[in-house]
Amino acid sequence: MKLISWNVNGIRACVGKGFMDVFGAMDADVFCLQETKLQEGQIELELPGYHQYWNYAQKKGYSGTAVFTKEEPLSVSYGLGISEHDTEGRVITLEFPQFYLVTVYTPNAKQQLERLDYRMVWEDAFLAYIRSLDEKKPVIFCGDLNVAHQEIDLKNPKSNRHNAGFTDEERGKMSAILSAGFTDTFRYLYPDREQIYSWWSYRFRARENNAGWRIDYFIVSDRLREQISDAKIHTDIMGSDHCPVELDIF
Repeated sequence: MKLISWNVNGIRACVGKGFMDVFGAMDADVFCLQETKLQEGQIELELPGYHQYWNYAQKKGYSGTAVFTKEEPLSVSYGLGISEHDTEGRVITLEFPQFYLVTVYTPNAKQQLERLDYRMVWEDAFLAYIRSLDEKKPVIFCGDLNVAHQEIDLKNPKSNRHNAGFTDEERGKMSAILSAGFTDTFRYLYPDREQIYSWWSYRFRARENNAGWRIDYFIVSDRLREQISDAKIHTDIMGSDHCPVELDIF
């Protein structure tokens, strides 16, 4: 089974930069999007053979997620079931016979860390949510988690130590997820692989210089580890400031 996750930083803009060609070439069983940045009715994607599920933010042109899947899920839910967290379209959960699939766009702490306190509350709520799912059946969750977990996961760890996405608080919450029975699939397979990132700033020719961050993940319940075939980061695919990440599982 081939699963793809991509923060498209605006699906309408990404479509203008070749999204449909990438989507067709990848032929994924499940394709998850984050940061779709639109409202219902603002785009119609022709994706024959796929069921489409969208979660829109109340705020126009902001956040949002989507999932396209060949297999129709047993059930679909939107958000965490907590009103304070469910206005920004950040979570979609699909239930399949063997596992839950969750796509998530984690809130950014922002430049002056003005949203870090909220981020911490969100993190606790999200961990509680995926643990509750994991009690029923294994979980695969993916998306832009807005954190580089270890120094190996970004080009300039020392200068970014207290910046959004690499604060001790955010990294600690990621550690808490992994300690709660979940596995970072890419780092599980490639513990020492360096200079592989999934996001680059549009500024300072960051992508050209590979001054990036690995902040897009596939994370699975520990008991799915033996079913991981591969985890890939498609650094050569353009169309967004993020690139797609992939999980192959059997």
